[in-house]
Amino acid sequence: MIIAAQIRAARALLGIDQRQLAEMAGVSLPTIQRMEAASGEVRGTVDKLMKLIRALEAAGIEILGEHAPSAGIGRGVRLRETQGGAVPARQTSALLDQPPLQESE
Repeated sequence: MIIAAQIRAARALLGIDQRQLAEMAGVSLPTIQRMEAASGEVRGTVDKLMKLIRALEAAGIEILGEHAPSAGIGRGVRLRETQGGAVPARQTSALLDQPPLQESE
């Protein structure tokens, strides 16, 4: 599915911190911290993982699976480009202004 390093790399590409990612995904900060502290594949409920992935994709992140077409091998992330170039930082901050998805504990 997704590994911790991909989450950290995606945040770096977007220029956001863990708290901002938690708000975007509608999950708690400790949830993001646990996911990023994992070694290897991230564990969590399917609901929380899907919220995280949807939030990253909405912000312009493409998550590359282990066997995704690429020049290299392994997993990764990439910032999707639009016709005008990379997703602008202001688009990411606009996502933060939207009400977050509610987390179900």
